[in-house]
Amino acid sequence: MHIEKRRLVGYIAGILAGVSYGTNPLFGKALIESDVPIMVMLFFRYLFAALLLAFWMVLRKESFRTSVHEIGLLVLLGLLFSGSSITLFCSYKYIPSGLATTLIYLYPVFVALIMVILRIYPSWQTWLSIIATFGGILLLSAPSGDVQIRIPGVLLAIGSGLCYSFYLVIINRSKRIRRVSEHTITLYSLVTGTLLFAVIRSFQGGSMLEGIDTSADWGNLIGLAIVPTMISMLTLAMSSRYIGPTKTAVLGVFEPLTAILIGTILFGEALTAKMAGGIAICVAAVIFMILKPGKNSQNQ
Repeated sequence: MHIEKRRLVGYIAGILAGVSYGTNPLFGKALIESDVPIMVMLFFRYLFAALLLAFWMVLRKESFRTSVHEIGLLVLLGLLFSGSSITLFCSYKYIPSGLATTLIYLYPVFVALIMVILRIYPSWQTWLSIIATFGGILLLSAPSGDVQIRIPGVLLAIGSGLCYSFYLVIINRSKRIRRVSEHTITLYSLVTGTLLFAVIRSFQGGSMLEGIDTSADWGNLIGLAIVPTMISMLTLAMSSRYIGPTKTAVLGVFEPLTAILIGTILFGEALTAKMAGGIAICVAAVIFMILKPGKNSQNQ
């Protein structure tokens, strides 16, 4: 694929990854209101996504085979992505979701620093976009001044961002899985997550069907599996390989933007002037990064 076309596809995939993952509230809010336990929700969203992706790969006659040399790293990727989900939900028990969102969005900084350690230096345009989007996120989701900040919640939120950062970097930089398709990477990550959530739920006790009582609940679980899970993970892997983990991380800003717009349009949540300003800053920063990528910007 031509470099410019590859870069364009990478940017589009990165935006789709952020937008699709940002639809979590569209399906997840109703499930939480139905008292579906978090581990049950995560188990079924990963299970359904894995089954749907496997079915799609069968239709396309894609191979599921992988080598012993690759399987360990694919399982690690699954643990990292699943770990990001678990630590995120656990952080909500200690700190407000707005603060958690702000801390998790440190992951573009983590990705850039990891790349620097690997002696791959993002352009100044990318660094400026990281700083600007983080400032926009602060406006969008920073909690009020009287909020109680509890250290376990802060550490869990930062841990979620770190898991996500390593996931992006490994997909982009590992030579061991360079020939493994995005479909296969995503499938093994989903299967690993499904098994992990099943084990955790078994230790928690309780039914795996707890809280799932209506067809609407099943519909929301399938929606979670397709849009913010399968589609998001596939486009995330594609974007990281095509334009690099740092730029893909910056494009992740579309996740909170989408979640906020869904809350405003569908759930009647308030959109303040401060939030509107944060959205404008984030969008402007992304446009700047796309239009001014800098020299030798591929795979940063």
